[in-house]
Amino acid sequence: MRCVWCLGDEQYIHYHDFEWGVPVHDDVKLFEFLTLEGAQAGLSWLTVLRKREHYRKVFDQFKPEIIASYNSTKVASLMNDAGIIRNRLKIASTIKNAQGFLAIQEQSGSFDAYIWDFVDGKPIQNNFKTIKDLPSDSEISRQISKDLKRRGFSFVGSTIIYAFMQAVGMVNDHYCSCNRHRELGGTI
Repeated sequence: MRCVWCLGDEQYIHYHDFEWGVPVHDDVKLFEFLTLEGAQAGLSWLTVLRKREHYRKVFDQFKPEIIASYNSTKVASLMNDAGIIRNRLKIASTIKNAQGFLAIQEQSGSFDAYIWDFVDGKPIQNNFKTIKDLPSDSEISRQISKDLKRRGFSFVGSTIIYAFMQAVGMVNDHYCSCNRHRELGGTI
């Protein structure tokens, strides 16, 4: 059995079954999810998921050290690319966030060490039964959001950060009835 939110689309089901809620400790992958969650603001995750491969291509595989140095020519190119969400603020945010990401890596050794410290290095195991039970944010997502904003990040509100936490496995929000809940360490 799966969480009902993913049913009806094969790409969504694949994402649910193999990625959502799986702990991520790779900095490039963490930057990818941070970027995509910000791009998703105001849109459906499925919209972003369908554009993900093209995002990887035009955003240099989400390597923050490359993105941090994007110039106005690259921004203009991205604004003309129908394969991504062409929002100037979101594109500028990705560049600014890449710069902040690199600063965190320098300070903490890795973004992974920084972000997972908020949950003491292990996923929070929730026991939700329905979509109505799922929160849109948490005290921890508010703390992370506040700290990232203090560091100059944008498109990192507490709701976006909670979705990021779900995506990278910092919280296990698979429904109790979903097979993935137990596979990812949840108990009923």
